[in-house]
Amino acid sequence: MYTRFRIGKLEGKRTIGRPRLTWKDNIKIGLQEMGCRDKDWIDLAQDRDRWRALVNAIMNLRVL
Repeated sequence: MYTRFRIGKLEGKRTIGRPRLTWKDNIKIGLQEMGCRDKDWIDLAQDRDRWRALVNAIMNLRVL
């Protein structure tokens, strides 16, 4: 368990390696692979049909 400070020293251990990817990072990477860098993915996700089509296209790209 991490505690903030104890007499000027941090407690706990730091994980080794690079930080893990979050689901938001995976979405951004998938959109970049599709060439949709300029689109705001949050607004795109509001339209479920368009979002589902985009996700299916990205998944098909990764399978091939």
